[in-house]
Amino acid sequence: MKKLFEPTYIKDLKLKNRFVRSATWECMATEEGHLTDKLYKIYEDLAKNDIGLIITGYANIVKEEQPNKGMIGIYNDSFIDEYKKLTSLVHSYDSKIILQICYGGTKTKFNVENRTIFAPSSIAQRDTKVLGTEMTKEDIKYIIEAFAKASKRAYDSGFDGVEIHGAHSYLINQFLSPYYNKRKDEYGGNLENRMRFLTEICKKTRSLVSNNFKILVKLTATEFFQGGLTFDETKTICKRLESIGIDCLDISGNIHGKAKSMVGQKFDGLELKKEGFFIEYAKIISNLVNIPVMTVGGFNDFNTMEDSLNSTNIDLFALCRPLIREPDLIKKWKKDPDYSCLCIRCSKCRHEDGNYCIFN
Repeated sequence: MKKLFEPTYIKDLKLKNRFVRSATWECMATEEGHLTDKLYKIYEDLAKNDIGLIITGYANIVKEEQPNKGMIGIYNDSFIDEYKKLTSLVHSYDSKIILQICYGGTKTKFNVENRTIFAPSSIAQRDTKVLGTEMTKEDIKYIIEAFAKASKRAYDSGFDGVEIHGAHSYLINQFLSPYYNKRKDEYGGNLENRMRFLTEICKKTRSLVSNNFKILVKLTATEFFQGGLTFDETKTICKRLESIGIDCLDISGNIHGKAKSMVGQKFDGLELKKEGFFIEYAKIISNLVNIPVMTVGGFNDFNTMEDSLNSTNIDLFALCRPLIREPDLIKKWKKDPDYSCLCIRCSKCRHEDGNYCIFN
């Protein structure tokens, strides 16, 4: 019987348990994206409380593209020394840490009037209604190289890897999506072409870092609306990513703030679960590939997660909001697997001055 509190691996990267702190936007960096004492404390509190793997809030890869205020950056070498301090701090508690990197694109309402925001096509984002600038091939090359250079900085900073954010209607997800991607060149049309932007990012990234540096990709299982990316397409994407050497897949969705109302509904024939929204999708992916699969969304019960561990091939379970409420939750579960998590999934964690629980 598999256990949540047992060592596991992403390739040769040993994790002390199967718990992951999912990428969480803390809104606590400086205006330029540099770390603050508050951020160091957040990550130290997580590491010293038995998290196996921490994935940072996502870092913007080019200076001119900051989808939210207070987010961390990795767009030039000025970040390396402060990240070295962070990675050393986390590693001192025998936790591992991955830097999430992203180009947000049109899924933003922050400072949209004063900057150019790239998109695969001139299609407004469904939630924000923001219309981006359709990318030229030179723009595409620029962003591919920016992802790779950001990964090299993460490597030089002592991170154990990067997670390339290809979910949640951000730029990579939009290239994958037939709804957002209406291009007529080699980056649009059939799925092979729509995958090209992501696969070129992954290949370019690997060319700048060692094979020991882990590359993870976060994907939307399905876009949950007519005309969007389907789960069948996501399965094909996952198999392709495995074939080009990606080390781990992170299966998520794009239902922020809507999860409670969507639980029990079926999309692409699979039901969204109350405990582990995307568990049915991740289960299928875990049977398709031979690399680790993690999933995130709606987890707050230890025993349900351990049951899922033993009824699927899913390797890792990621949490966000429960760890905002209780950074020491994993340690509490280690003492008592029946401990009831305090998070009530109210989704009121996000504030103008940071991400924190209203009950703390």
